[in-house]
Amino acid sequence: MLFHAFLIKYAEIAIKGKNRYMFEDALVKQMKIALSQVEGEFEVKKEQGRVYVFCPENYDFQEAVEALQKVFGIVGICPVVIYEEQGFEKLAEDVVSYMQSRYPGYEGTFKMYTRRAKKTYPMTSMEVSSELGGRILEAFPKASVDVHDPALTVSVEIREKIYVYSETIKGPGGMPVGTNGKAMLLLSGGIDSPVAGYMIAKRGVKIDAVYFHAPPYTSDRAKQKVVDLAKLVAKYSGPIRLHVVNFTDIQLYIYDQCPHEELTIIMRRYMMRIAEHFAKENGCLGLITGESIGQVASQTMQSLAATNEVCTLPVYRPVIGFDKQEIVEISKKIDTFETSILPFEDCCTIFVAKHPVTKPNLNIIHRSETKLEEKIDQLMEEALRTTEVIEIR
Repeated sequence: MLFHAFLIKYAEIAIKGKNRYMFEDALVKQMKIALSQVEGEFEVKKEQGRVYVFCPENYDFQEAVEALQKVFGIVGICPVVIYEEQGFEKLAEDVVSYMQSRYPGYEGTFKMYTRRAKKTYPMTSMEVSSELGGRILEAFPKASVDVHDPALTVSVEIREKIYVYSETIKGPGGMPVGTNGKAMLLLSGGIDSPVAGYMIAKRGVKIDAVYFHAPPYTSDRAKQKVVDLAKLVAKYSGPIRLHVVNFTDIQLYIYDQCPHEELTIIMRRYMMRIAEHFAKENGCLGLITGESIGQVASQTMQSLAATNEVCTLPVYRPVIGFDKQEIVEISKKIDTFETSILPFEDCCTIFVAKHPVTKPNLNIIHRSETKLEEKIDQLMEEALRTTEVIEIR
């Protein structure tokens, strides 16, 4: 069956009061971005408290649905068939025809739902539903009405034209990206950080990202892996500015000057400093990491406190209470898992100590970092100056 439009359902946006229009406008914008990747000219419009996508004559239905299923803020996608408004008898004929095309020989329970947006229509919503229900029962004698728990709800909206739909395809939920500020994601090649970016974006936060590259210890394939992960996250979050920082000289200097059991913590502290620099430069309101308590040595409560200390912006850790399997399940849902497990190491893995400290003492860490004073500022400036920015769409 050819569907002429999609009715878009949302949940949280509806309770936003006087600011609701801002969230609706952001939703429309993100839908347009998503549908721009689908062949054909789609028109996204707000109409009388509804958001509709009007489809071109020829388009790939599944591709359009998959694009909309990546737009945060949408909880339901209803494929709609549109008929001309030519009086009730024609409406009844069209609805029965719709049922025969979509559900030939239907024998289950159903109910009718009518929304009369065109207030000059001569019948009330209840009258239309009652009459249409009777016509469907005549056409489908083995079907039955159940207004409390029907297997099928046939919805009719009376506007300048007649909109008929009976299916709601699940959307991702959340809030439209861009309605809750912007944050900087520390993106590695692992499983956790892409999931963290996805989860924060789901709450309406636009994200940029920073990746720490350490050639020749990490290869160009490792960098490409992160770019590919950013592209997968961007399908949900919208465009991402990915900052690729050459971290090799800083890591080697820390490796030469500091106790090896403290390497992970000290390197992590400098990563946070650099990420915060770009976050502030780009108007971000916080940092995002994929850290989960106790997963590795750098993610104990003491270690997280040690890395937090160098930041003035808040650090958001959306997977902090998840176990690994829970994170893996989300990564599979958003299609980042297979890319994340490709065997190209990131800089954290290459320089990990054999016996890292799990409960770092901040006084000792401060003392170790004084050994870096001779060159670290110069190395940091060089890393910031040579950072490559890749626009991910």
